[in-house]
Amino acid sequence: MRNTIFLIIMLSLSASAYSQQPTDSTDLFYRHLSLGEIVVTGTTGQTKLKHATAPITLLSTRELQQTASTNITDLLSRLPGMAQISTGTGIAKPVIRGLGYNRIVVVHDGVRQEGQQWGDEHGLEIDDKSIGNVEVLMGPASILYGSDALGGVVLLNSFTPSLDNSRYANMAAEYQTVNGLFAYSLNTGGNSRQFSWDLRYTDKMMHPYRNAADGYVPGSQMRERSLSSLLALNGQWGFSRLRFNYYHGTPSLIEGERDPLAGKLEDPYDNRHRYGHAVPYQQVKHFKATLDNRFYVGGGSLQALIAYQQNIRREYEDEDGVPECGLHFRLHTVNYDFRYTHSNSNAWNTAVGIGGMLQRSFNRGEEYLIPAYRLADVGAYFTLQKDFGRFDVNGGVRADVRWLHSYALDDDGEQRFKHFSKRMQGVTASVGATYHPSRKLNLKANLARGFRAPNMSELGSNGIHEGTFRYEMGNSRLRPEYSLQADLGAEYTTRFLAVKANLFANRIDNYIYLEREAYSATPFSGSVPSPIPYRMASDYDIFRFTSGDALLYGGEVHLDVHPVHSLHIGTALSYVDGRRMHAPQEQRYLPMLPPLRWTFDIKYELTHDARLFNNAYVALGIACHARQNHYLAYADTETPTPGYSLLHAAVGTDIYHHAERRATVTLSIDNMLDKVYQSHLSRLKYAPVNAVSGHRGVFNPGRNITLKVIVPVTF
Repeated sequence: MRNTIFLIIMLSLSASAYSQQPTDSTDLFYRHLSLGEIVVTGTTGQTKLKHATAPITLLSTRELQQTASTNITDLLSRLPGMAQISTGTGIAKPVIRGLGYNRIVVVHDGVRQEGQQWGDEHGLEIDDKSIGNVEVLMGPASILYGSDALGGVVLLNSFTPSLDNSRYANMAAEYQTVNGLFAYSLNTGGNSRQFSWDLRYTDKMMHPYRNAADGYVPGSQMRERSLSSLLALNGQWGFSRLRFNYYHGTPSLIEGERDPLAGKLEDPYDNRHRYGHAVPYQQVKHFKATLDNRFYVGGGSLQALIAYQQNIRREYEDEDGVPECGLHFRLHTVNYDFRYTHSNSNAWNTAVGIGGMLQRSFNRGEEYLIPAYRLADVGAYFTLQKDFGRFDVNGGVRADVRWLHSYALDDDGEQRFKHFSKRMQGVTASVGATYHPSRKLNLKANLARGFRAPNMSELGSNGIHEGTFRYEMGNSRLRPEYSLQADLGAEYTTRFLAVKANLFANRIDNYIYLEREAYSATPFSGSVPSPIPYRMASDYDIFRFTSGDALLYGGEVHLDVHPVHSLHIGTALSYVDGRRMHAPQEQRYLPMLPPLRWTFDIKYELTHDARLFNNAYVALGIACHARQNHYLAYADTETPTPGYSLLHAAVGTDIYHHAERRATVTLSIDNMLDKVYQSHLSRLKYAPVNAVSGHRGVFNPGRNITLKVIVPVTF
């Protein structure tokens, strides 16, 4: 059900972003009336959505379960203001208002996900079936989340057992036609008195996807297996939660090589319907243990969170049938956050805390891309929120320091990486206000300063980046990024209408980006003349990290109309533009900017309070992506992208027996007309040229039919 996610946000089937699936259809009718009463956790402590001064988007359990996607980023990319940097159907990275990579912090169960997110072909090592709800904070959130939250934060919260002395089990299965995706997830848990538990296992596999132009795309298959568990102790004193997460993914890498005579993608292993990996491929393992404690002390709460993560990423290229590990990254991370939140009768909400992380990265393979390094950072912050009736104000300040040390490396007598150490620091702050002239209207304004320290890839990379068709060179002289963003928003809600508009302008000093070397032989030729920075670069175009001051601006507009109880009409418009300041024409635009997007969705509910097929609905929609002519043209770093429109449809229902929901079934069709297109943020745009058609790169997936079945069991 493509892009209907906007409509469902405004008309959620739950009375709270944390509630379980509703059984009363009146929840759908009235939720938009109390949308501002939903409690969000992305701000200091907990606050109501209507008091938040910066844009926040929510996804509930029901919305996640009703929407078809190959991964959690694919689902999030359909929200207004969001997009994804994708490499096929299995690997994707979130983008918020034109900012991605290390400018977005993904927080999973209170812990920032650290899985070498600097890489284009490095996705999120998170089981999407375990996510109970999502919060997306748009704009700088460095005060609470430190460096890298310059563009926004995605908070993924797992299911938490309810406190009603029950046991439950959930079984979910999903199948998609475009890539043969088959996924199933088994979940059980419950609670007894003050003790609760949860256990989940998910398995997902897909063969190469297809489209009408390329046929099947070799190297786009993937396999994922995930295991997660929760042990929790709850009481009047607070709670203590111990979580374990294990993820094992085997994504193949798309090389895009073609037969020079026929123009077809080369598939020497005949992987067209094969679920096993192609060559080259990766083995990605991610382990995370989190201990989250909260104690009620002195009219407030003391949170103490500590976590350990280990990310192992191996890349293999079979030669003569013998798997050889080329790149091998091993990353260890310790996260910590200690925070005290206090509220009093005068509606003053304050929080003070300290948080950061320790990291150690190793190179264990035969090939290299970034140097081994160690990292330590720490930040101290203070926030304040006050309710003055019709006015809400909040603000905060934070100071961060990051130490980064790179280890030198000689490779076959040549110096591959240099030793260097850097100390980077930043002070961030924000101030915002919300005005409620009436119960129907909210006006918001926010001004925030963000901070991001450059990552090791930007500072020290020197090697072939498989899956991106380029040789990358870092720049150890890069300085931290600092942003200043202004947000203006308005929300108007009545019984039959909801309108929401947000505008922003974001000035970023020292914006870091990749730029293709101007002296490459021909655009995207795949060859680089002498001199070359390293002997292995002769088969790849060279890209260097550079920086400059930048300005991004744009906004989102949502409109939701439901003239009668069962009919819901939604539309949304998203736009972002980004430019380098004082730059020549060919270097004016920032890379990887999503184009203007307009969506329109209509949904009709067929049944309410029915005995067998309850909450049944049909939905139809369209997503229109404009042509992207704002691209980094210097040295043909990027190319323009034609516009396209995609149709989608869905039907779904709950199945009841003896007044209990026994199953939820959803059938959806994406790209109904089997449109051949390329997303501007698809890395596959820059795969080799088709010598027959003259077109460069690989197209996005074609028509996709998805069937989802969820069977809940409560004891």
